[in-house]
Amino acid sequence: MLAAYEIVIGLEVHVELHTASKIFCSCPNHFGAEPNTNTCPVCLGLPGSLPVFNQNALELALRAALALNCRINHFSRFARKNYFYPDLPKAYQISQYEFPLAGNGHLAVYKNGELVRNVNIERLHLEEDAGKLLHDEGHASSYVDYNRCGVPLIEIVTGPDLRSPEEARLFLETLRRTLLYTRISDCKMEEGSLRCDANISLRPWGAEKLGQKVEIKNMNSFKAVQRGLEYEAKRQAEILAKGGRVSQETRRWHEDEGVTSEMRSKEQEQDYRYFPEPDLPPLVVDEILLGRIRRELPELPLPRYRRFINDYELTPYQAEVITSDRDLADFYEETVKIYYEPQKVANWLLGDVLKMVKQAAGEINETPFTPAHLAELLKLVDGEQISGRTAKEVLEESFNSGKMPAAIVKDKGLGQISDRDELEKVVDTVLHENETAVHDYQEGNKKAVAFLVGSVMKATRGKANPQLVTALLEKKLTGNK
Repeated sequence: MLAAYEIVIGLEVHVELHTASKIFCSCPNHFGAEPNTNTCPVCLGLPGSLPVFNQNALELALRAALALNCRINHFSRFARKNYFYPDLPKAYQISQYEFPLAGNGHLAVYKNGELVRNVNIERLHLEEDAGKLLHDEGHASSYVDYNRCGVPLIEIVTGPDLRSPEEARLFLETLRRTLLYTRISDCKMEEGSLRCDANISLRPWGAEKLGQKVEIKNMNSFKAVQRGLEYEAKRQAEILAKGGRVSQETRRWHEDEGVTSEMRSKEQEQDYRYFPEPDLPPLVVDEILLGRIRRELPELPLPRYRRFINDYELTPYQAEVITSDRDLADFYEETVKIYYEPQKVANWLLGDVLKMVKQAAGEINETPFTPAHLAELLKLVDGEQISGRTAKEVLEESFNSGKMPAAIVKDKGLGQISDRDELEKVVDTVLHENETAVHDYQEGNKKAVAFLVGSVMKATRGKANPQLVTALLEKKLTGNK
């Protein structure tokens, strides 16, 4: 049924900007405060209060626009978007309409190194956030928290370019990664600092005219966006297959049930009665400001991914994981500057180090473990001062305490034993105590030597040089002198 139709999806993404104060007043822009404590006459819309624009919000928005390859409009203007809802105390939202800050951008979406879609960014504009409605469990009462009123937002509107729910998820993952690189927002969907509404319609394959679109709200994760769009595509296909018409409406996604339900009929632009904001002057972006923002823009994920493959000869998988997070990529490059073994650094970083970061439930830049720590640890292994097994033990303590690996090795006496005479005594003891394994080896079971190596390592608490141990064992087991 669904196979008879082409899916057309466009997204509207709201991103809270990481400023110290709100967009039109000096109230703190912090998540998690007690309800209605970060408010003032301006963000509550009290009579006589006037907005004053936050310059930092403009700079962060410009940084995002440049990262999304947008054309910056040197002249833009705020407008009043009028609608009545309990979480909007002024009964209008200060946004941008006819003259947005930027537009005509694009973002390339890749999967497994292959281009999936180049998605057009139709517009990127500034606006203020509304408050938040809180409902009790029985839905008998609702409460309003106005702390979020006036938090600076950018709204990013894509063209109707996405052709599957999976593409929509991949786009959002790519967008989030790009915005995190620019440091404009923490992009935490669970805290509402990144929110997405999706528009979806179906049309017969080969048709040029778009079908009737439906907007879906209340999707709190990228997985939820994909699931919500999958459900809605099937729902619309069933209606069209029966000869029905899809209604233009806004629908709510219910995560637990995996379904959408009608919220309200979809508003048209004229319903908002936009008009220029009389209390704010137009925004004029000069070339000096724009040039500075452009120079400060970091290397973005895609070019960094390609460079890591070319310069460090990483696999596409390694490069993708490392560059998925700017702090992780920075950590990798700083380590490689100190210890130029790109593949070894990647292996340790993606293995034991990331495992510890995940166990700590934090970010790599929030730990006391630095590139200097990892580089020193790997140099100790290369210099045969510690074994690989001991290195893991040292890594764990260094990661948790911030103590340098060499100091840990010295304080705990973990240095690798490479003295041939000392190791030979241990090897003789192990051979004497494990006659069965010796017999198995001499009968052709060469794997028995691994057990014997392990026994020597255990006897030396992991400090024996494993290469020397293996050589001594094989010499004695084969009778070579």
